[in-house]
Amino acid sequence: MLLPFVWMFFTAIKAPSEIFEASMWPWPRTWFGFAHFQEVLKSAPMGRFMLNGVVVCAGILCVQLLVAIPAAYALAKLPFKGSEWLFLGILAALSVPIQVTALPLYMGLSWAGGLNTYFAQMAPFFLSMFAIFLLRQHFKTYPDEIIQAARIDGLTEWEIMWRLVAPAARPALAAFAVFSVVAHWNDLYWPMVVISATELAPPPLGMLLFATAESGANYGALMAGASLISLPMVIVFLLARKQFIQGITMTGFR
Repeated sequence: MLLPFVWMFFTAIKAPSEIFEASMWPWPRTWFGFAHFQEVLKSAPMGRFMLNGVVVCAGILCVQLLVAIPAAYALAKLPFKGSEWLFLGILAALSVPIQVTALPLYMGLSWAGGLNTYFAQMAPFFLSMFAIFLLRQHFKTYPDEIIQAARIDGLTEWEIMWRLVAPAARPALAAFAVFSVVAHWNDLYWPMVVISATELAPPPLGMLLFATAESGANYGALMAGASLISLPMVIVFLLARKQFIQGITMTGFR
């Protein structure tokens, strides 16, 4: 699993003459230093790409949780007619990729004048079926006795959801946050459809534009840029790894 990342970093610190040598030894024979990193930082607005990625990922995650938490709580703790069929519909929607709906979404955003905006990058992902599924499974494990006691004490369903159930689901929320941030930080397909302005490009699209316009066949610089893009995701996972593992292992499938 780690080999591609190791190879990427070692390619970033190799001299250009060594990158395509017929050798499986990753460590560079001559130390080229961080010249490729300096080159990519000078020739590409990496800070802007990173900022765009943070804005898009944070916006998507916030709306996803604001929508998924009430929906998951209703499915888990508020029985109503048709809830099982609705849950089956959510499971079916998990199998629909973004490519299926890309054309009508693009046409709608184009008609509304929403292309080349942060909103265009975020809108298709505001409703996350996976978030609803994951949180619903976790909320199902929350004791009904505590909820009944809270209702007797006068708490509304909204207060029960935000003050009791949601805080108890922090591991599941952290697990989904890691999934969401990593997926949308690395997303290239949808930004490539709706974004043509370099100043709005997230990291993967920014590196694609940089590769086309600036670096050409300079794979050392490309690997340096890819290393810089990957670093925030590694840090996010290391900071949230405990909650991430708990959220996956403690989520009940009932």
